[in-house]
Amino acid sequence: MRKIIYLGLLTLLSTGCSGAFWGGAASGVAGTGVGYEYNADKEMKRIEEEHSAGRMSDDEYNARKDQIKKMSIIK
Repeated sequence: MRKIIYLGLLTLLSTGCSGAFWGGAASGVAGTGVGYEYNADKEMKRIEEEHSAGRMSDDEYNARKDQIKKMSIIK
């Protein structure tokens, strides 16, 4: 029964939406990913500056750096 419902929903979604919708959705996803990675890069540069200036310990720097890398989309 579930397979029939999923198949019906898939059919409705694939035929009910225009190409413009799918193109817009793809652009939105790509834009969000780029923005997220930009902010991660900006934060990485900020913590590197704080660490090199002596305002952040090695342990804190490594912990924050690992956290940023874990949340990154690009591995």
